[in-house]
Amino acid sequence: MLVQLSIRDIVLIDRLEIKFGSGLSILTGETGAGKSVLLDSLVLALGARGDASLVRHGAEQGQIEAVFDVPLHHPVRQILRDNGLEDDGDIILRRLQSADGRSRVFINDKIAGLAVMRAIGSQLVEIHGQHADRAFADIETHRALLDAFGSLLPQVAVLGRLHQSWKEAVRALAGQRQKMAEAAREAEYLRNSAEELAKLAPQAGEEESLSARRSLMMKAEKIAGDIIEAGELLSGSQSPVPVLSNLVRRLERKSAEAQDLLAPVVQALDKVLQALAEAQDHIETAGRSLDFDPQEMERVEERLFSLRAAARKYAVAVENLPALQAKMAADLRLLEAGEESLQHLENEAEKARSAYDKAAEILSQQRAMAAGQLEQAVQAELPALKLEGAAFLVNRQVDQENRRAEGIDNVEFQVQTNPGTRAGPMMKTASGGELSRFLLALKVVVAEKTSAPTLVFDEIDTGVGGAVADAIGKRLQKLSSRVQVLAITHAPQVAARADAHFLINKAEQPVPNSGKKGRLATQIRLMAVPERQEEIARMLAGEHITDEARAAAEKLLAAK
Repeated sequence: MLVQLSIRDIVLIDRLEIKFGSGLSILTGETGAGKSVLLDSLVLALGARGDASLVRHGAEQGQIEAVFDVPLHHPVRQILRDNGLEDDGDIILRRLQSADGRSRVFINDKIAGLAVMRAIGSQLVEIHGQHADRAFADIETHRALLDAFGSLLPQVAVLGRLHQSWKEAVRALAGQRQKMAEAAREAEYLRNSAEELAKLAPQAGEEESLSARRSLMMKAEKIAGDIIEAGELLSGSQSPVPVLSNLVRRLERKSAEAQDLLAPVVQALDKVLQALAEAQDHIETAGRSLDFDPQEMERVEERLFSLRAAARKYAVAVENLPALQAKMAADLRLLEAGEESLQHLENEAEKARSAYDKAAEILSQQRAMAAGQLEQAVQAELPALKLEGAAFLVNRQVDQENRRAEGIDNVEFQVQTNPGTRAGPMMKTASGGELSRFLLALKVVVAEKTSAPTLVFDEIDTGVGGAVADAIGKRLQKLSSRVQVLAITHAPQVAARADAHFLINKAEQPVPNSGKKGRLATQIRLMAVPERQEEIARMLAGEHITDEARAAAEKLLAAK
């Protein structure tokens, strides 16, 4: 519940600190005293849009701080944990509104976002009445309220999980269809490319290996050319060996004539021929030993050319060709096996949808029963609230094709304000006073099933009096036995039901150290019984309080 509201420099409020207790707290005061400013301040601390005009004239900024005491198991603490905020003590919402329009949010003394403040505030306080941020303005809350009233929240949670399973199955099916469509569009290209790469059969690291082999063979080719040229010189048509051999033979035939002269020459030439023969043998041996095969060189170069041509064609590096081949082969297998997989996913999606539809239909029937019960319960509250000719209706529309996590039902609360008139949305059809009473009747009915810890009712007694106002007071008192209720009222019958009665008024603030009075400021104080009697008498009689009004006020307080 709200335990403390502190306001500083907001409109006519200089500084206020209000402590609230459980039960029913009533706020009264003359028109223009500042009751709406209090409510605007609270709404600002709950995450409403900031407004620079709320800052007190002459102040740089205004501040509102709301302190809440809620059980440790309350769902709002999970919101705190999800946003990295402390959740083990009081919940403190603080809002700073600058005169230049800027606004800052603090939750448990830590800077936070406005959306988080708004989410937390909606869990802590419901505002009913003629305020812009009143509860139930969002139609989605109507379905949730009906589910809470009918104790259907566990079924809604189960349906949510079935909806998620169905959505996941649909996404998987859509993904498979997209893959198959992409594969089908490129099927012919894919088959030809896969066949070409399969025939090429690129291997990991093959380009590097072939390049090294080619480089080695190119070096060997150069050496082989030199050896072949040397062999041609010694053994070819230009070889000096035959010429030298003929010369030796001629000299040998003439050696007898000049032995001493020719013998050294013949010996020297024999040595030359022997050396040449030995060189020729070495050249032949080297040629046989050299690791060079022109045909192999041709095969290596052709392989390298083929790999690099394929890499250019498919715009990948040669080293990535094996991976590309594997992917194309997998895509082909997907294309070939896709129909079977697609059929399986279609079956899974159909099963998931069928399970959801079955659960949604059951929940829809349960909602129909709960809607009838809610209509009857709220209708029973209306006569005492001077709405005896009105009707409360739960308009439930079923849209089986609009499968949502919450189900297939669209729920909207409608009212018929007078017999014979057309029913319409509660938020649009009812006048401000009627709407407040409809909401009060609804809240009395559903309070045991769902409610924020603090309910605020803003002048819900507008336009009524006497017995109707007393009926409103009784219902607020009944509600306050379950949750904390704050009510701004002009009805003495309502004020008399309060557990705590606060008076709001305006007074001139004294100027410090001067003894002079300054500008007007809104004040609030908790009244004791004698003061309460006088305030209720004022509410009954107006500006001039009579003894009869005081007696009537005493009677109202005694009747509580």
